[in-house]
Amino acid sequence: MNINLEKKNVLVTGGSGGIGSEIVKSIHSLGANILISGSNEQKLENFSNQFNPPLLNYSADLSKKNDIEKLAERTLEKFDNKLDILINNAGITKDNLTLRMKDSEWNDVINLNLNSTFYLTKFFLKYMIKNRYGRIINISSVVGSSGNLGQANYAASKSGIEGMSRSMALEVASRNITINCVAPGFIETEMTKNILSKNEETLIKNIPMGRIGLPDEVASLVSFLASDAAGYITGQTIHINGGLYI
Repeated sequence: MNINLEKKNVLVTGGSGGIGSEIVKSIHSLGANILISGSNEQKLENFSNQFNPPLLNYSADLSKKNDIEKLAERTLEKFDNKLDILINNAGITKDNLTLRMKDSEWNDVINLNLNSTFYLTKFFLKYMIKNRYGRIINISSVVGSSGNLGQANYAASKSGIEGMSRSMALEVASRNITINCVAPGFIETEMTKNILSKNEETLIKNIPMGRIGLPDEVASLVSFLASDAAGYITGQTIHINGGLYI
């Protein structure tokens, strides 16, 4: 099977983070033209400069609709109004038990994880429909299906992404546009570092494959879904969790 993203224009949000950076490396190796976004301007710049030539990048706070619109406009400007692949990877956690959860903890997670995915997808679908081509991959989480103590906000955002993606996929399938979700389990990233440092042994006991996942394993799946080899797959949530949730 030949997976090739040569000359495909790609936007990756959260592109300098643990999973995001591996997604970027993977699709870059397949020939894609990439613009990455992130909230940490210096981190974004440093990561972009690891490539030759440096990647296009744009710093944005995707919890704010104004920043989302600016990112979308900048992307179209850089890619001559043609985006082939959108990878909605940006996400945060703000954990707390439901009865202690502040409004800000709920709203911040929903705004960034769910709302930014909706607004970016809605914006670019207009152009993908016109071009009769598009691949959209939304990064969800095992928590969207299984739930998790202290993560009502995060679980709601991720299960929301999955339901939204299924509905959107039905709307645009006839235009050669696919929309799928990838739902990682426990993966070695900065986001999971604190959880793993305290509970790694217990967590591994609950994973049938007996280990924590790696970011590049998620990236390989995303690259496949972004390619023409996955052109008949749409509206799906594909779990990658070592058997933690089946």
